[in-house]
Amino acid sequence: MIERTEYLDLLKRFKDKDLIKVITGIRRCGKSTLFDLFIDYLKTNKVKEKNIIKINLENPEYHFDDYMSLYNYVNSQIKNDEKYYIFLDEVQNVPDFQKAVDGLYIKKNVDIYITGSNAYLLSGELATLLSGRYIEVKMLPLSFKEYLSAFKNRQEGTDRIFMEYMKNGGMPGNLAILETNPNDLDKYLDGIFSTVVYKDIMARNKITDKILLESVIKYIYDNIGSSISVKKISDTLTSKGIKTNNHTVENYITFFLESFLIYKAERFDVNGKNLLARDYKYYAVDTGLRSYLLGKKSYSDMGHILENIVYLELLRRGYRVYIGKVEDLEIDFVAENRDGLKYYQVALTVRDEKVLERELKSLQKTGDHYPKYLITFDLDMEADYDGITKVNIVDWLLNED
Repeated sequence: MIERTEYLDLLKRFKDKDLIKVITGIRRCGKSTLFDLFIDYLKTNKVKEKNIIKINLENPEYHFDDYMSLYNYVNSQIKNDEKYYIFLDEVQNVPDFQKAVDGLYIKKNVDIYITGSNAYLLSGELATLLSGRYIEVKMLPLSFKEYLSAFKNRQEGTDRIFMEYMKNGGMPGNLAILETNPNDLDKYLDGIFSTVVYKDIMARNKITDKILLESVIKYIYDNIGSSISVKKISDTLTSKGIKTNNHTVENYITFFLESFLIYKAERFDVNGKNLLARDYKYYAVDTGLRSYLLGKKSYSDMGHILENIVYLELLRRGYRVYIGKVEDLEIDFVAENRDGLKYYQVALTVRDEKVLERELKSLQKTGDHYPKYLITFDLDMEADYDGITKVNIVDWLLNED
């Protein structure tokens, strides 16, 4: 079991705080395991087992037709005024679950933790009902540092393992499969994809056109890191004989975003320091899911795969991530937090002088002194180009800036 240290530390810091802890992320990214790790931590800190209530709402053993039956069940387990820790896994499966969560939250001796595999968990009534009373932990698949920690006894070098990570992705369940029968990996990823698409998207939103839905997600996955618009997707699919329209494509993209299959990066005007309403870029939640869905075609653009990995890592590190625009040039990522901005350009290789010059050009035009990085797969020593730090992708993933 990989200890998800950063997420676990976050739960530890907010333990017993008067906030609902909400863990969100794509199915099978490790939310339930995080609960188990945190429960182990509670037990080592002398929390009694009877004071820990964990309910996995994917388990048929727990079936609640409405929020009141869930509330009554949990409430019946609270026997006294001692502190109780309540864990509700995949809570969105209970209709009007937010009312049960709110009812439990107002109890003085309850510390409540919930997970959900859909972003609308916090976009509707729960957000309104619990405004200012929850903290969201946004969980992603394994980082490369976490993935690498599972292969301490392997003889291959770190770069070889990173190549596998690019292809296989970071879903935690991958690790056991790779140890036993790597040929089963696609079956495992198919299970995740099918559950998200058929159960979380099609069934919930009453969608019947499976071919169109899969065509839209395949198009987005095939164009990670490229500017795409709803109209462009609609026109491309229509030209291939798949009938659709802008409204349908826009709805499907919303469903993919809500289910964490994709993430959207908006454009940021570096000079004006404001967001731009233009075509967005989208990134896959996991490069392994992308490999499964696109097959051999997925390996044709290694540069954009690197870009996808850098984007997800910046999210893990707590940044808001945008696509930068400087005059008529583009910076791959502008990462923002309370300390300010950082700029990142990502390229497979810059050994060619003309490519190096092109990649540096947009960073040189920012007109400010925020940190700037050029991340590549080149194995050269770290270099500096007038304040722009060139660094190897693996080194960067294993170390903070």
